[in-house]
Amino acid sequence: MATTTTKSVGPDDIAIRRRRKPATPYILLIPAVAALLIGLGYPVYWQVVTSLQEYGLLQQFGAPPVFVGLDNFARVFTDSEVWFVVAKSVAFCLVNAALTVGIGLGLAVLMRAVHSWVRITMQITLLLAWATPLVAAVTVFRWLFDYRTGVVNWLLVQVGADGMGGYNWLGQAWTFFLVASFVVIWMSVPFVAMSIYAGLTQVSEEVLEAARIDGAGPRQILWQIIMPLVRPVIAIVLLLQIIWDLRVFAQIRLLQDAGAPISETNLLGNYIYQLGMGQQSFGGAAAVSLFVLVLTMVLSGPYVRYLMKEDAA
Repeated sequence: MATTTTKSVGPDDIAIRRRRKPATPYILLIPAVAALLIGLGYPVYWQVVTSLQEYGLLQQFGAPPVFVGLDNFARVFTDSEVWFVVAKSVAFCLVNAALTVGIGLGLAVLMRAVHSWVRITMQITLLLAWATPLVAAVTVFRWLFDYRTGVVNWLLVQVGADGMGGYNWLGQAWTFFLVASFVVIWMSVPFVAMSIYAGLTQVSEEVLEAARIDGAGPRQILWQIIMPLVRPVIAIVLLLQIIWDLRVFAQIRLLQDAGAPISETNLLGNYIYQLGMGQQSFGGAAAVSLFVLVLTMVLSGPYVRYLMKEDAA
């Protein structure tokens, strides 16, 4: 009668098996990683090389670039105007990202609470606002705040603010950024609201019903149950908004074309455009672009670490 022997499995064998991971997922990632390296790596490499060269109008017509080392960085970042633009850009980015996520969160909670036909109407409205072309949206806001025929000034005069008749919103720096914030927030809120609402739909009704049975009120349910469950979604959309709002360019540029003071209303994207296309200093523009890349990583770093902790938990 044949006997079978069983080999005992020790702790070391179990640890080795746990450490072994299939290679197939990593192999499947190779095409995506290669596409990212080609699509993103080469532009970054070109920016690094250009930032170390004197690259201007002559080089556009075939003259060889001259290596200047860190001269472009020294010339640009010793200019007080650059740091003024950086301060404006960071403030504009953080304020608008916070307001966008706050308004989007409120709309998402409202969509969860209202009747289905009201929710569908809100969703259609948000999608239409999101789908509006950028140029069309900025043009509408330029009409609304036009100092000669704008509806905003007319309404303010009607309610008693006689001093607002003919007020040039885009001619003053602080009101210019107020209008720019309206444009950026109006175009960004739909994405945030729909994303957070999608997260809210994943909250189990059984959990909410159990909380109601235990005596929790609407406010306690919102802040102690719903918000912790959708916090990862809020963190992701906040991270995306910070990145997008730091790199805003087209909205500011289109509003500047209405007669705004360029030097007082430039943000980082517009300042880079002015350096490169306006002053033909492509080396300086590349240096500021690399600074924006580093600044984006610094601002988004805390949120990335938070997301990694949430994923690890």
